[in-house]
Amino acid sequence: VQLVEAGGGWVQAGGSLRGSCAASGSFFGINDRGWYRQTRGTQRELVANIGRNGDIKYADSVKGRFTIFRDNALTTVYLQMHSLTPDDTGVYYCYGYVLTGLPINGGDYWGQGTQVTVSS
Repeated sequence: VQLVEAGGGWVQAGGSLRGSCAASGSFFGINDRGWYRQTRGTQRELVANIGRNGDIKYADSVKGRFTIFRDNALTTVYLQMHSLTPDDTGVYYCYGYVLTGLPINGGDYWGQGTQVTVSS
């Protein structure tokens, strides 16, 4: 199973970016998808999460600016980012709790990370 990210990049403060993360490989389903980020000097932190039932959580710092959405099977998840600030600069990782194997069991999978840089 691989989670492959696309998007990210460089933008000036106030701008927008969109990231996408597609799951590929052999699996039975995905129960949970999310985006995390690691900014300078901090540990990896949750940015947004969406569950199979559609429940969504956002970090307080991105509420009202970022939107997470996905296709029905949670195979691909997106993060739309608006009103970006230099504090949003960091490496963004997508996450998935993926069901694989027989008997089926779940595991945490991560994308390779994509850099988001916001200049002032």
